[in-house]
Amino acid sequence: MSPNLAMISDGMKFMWDGQPYETKEEASQAAKSYQNENFQIQMVEEGGKFLVYTRRTVTEVVVTAQ
Repeated sequence: MSPNLAMISDGMKFMWDGQPYETKEEASQAAKSYQNENFQIQMVEEGGKFLVYTRRTVTEVVVTAQ
C-alpha cells in the first residue's frame, strides 16, 4: 500500500500524517488529537486501512526584522 502523500478536497490541500491505521477507531482518535491542535481533518479508507489527512490554516504570520 502506498497512499498519496497529499489530497485535494473542496479545493484545499491535505497532507497524510504518514500512519496507516488498522481500525476506524484508531484513526478517529488520531484525528481528534489533530483537531484539538486546530487542524482540519479528512479520513479515507484505502486497502482496508484508514488514513488521516490534515491541514492547518495559517492564522498569524510572524515577521522578524534583522
